[in-house]
Amino acid sequence: MLKELDPLLHSQLRLGVMSLLISVDSAEFTWLREKTNSTAGNLSVQLDKLSEAGYLSIEKSFKGKKPLTTCRITKKGLKAFEEYVNSLKDYIKT
Repeated sequence: MLKELDPLLHSQLRLGVMSLLISVDSAEFTWLREKTNSTAGNLSVQLDKLSEAGYLSIEKSFKGKKPLTTCRITKKGLKAFEEYVNSLKDYIKT
């Protein structure tokens, strides 16, 4: 029996964010926005959903006078991402 795909990660933008964060220690909001080609508003909503699920942590600070939002994948997020990828592989094999 195939395992259900995590609906939180099945969204294109959220999956994109997680895929980017898996390969870096942390990433700034503006970098994620550019890499995912998303609007600031949409990215912000999706980051909040991932943060609420415990898949990533968000740190807000300032760089000079400008606000700076930095995201990091959590251990829970890494595990969820790995399970998602493995589930996809199972679907492909079927």
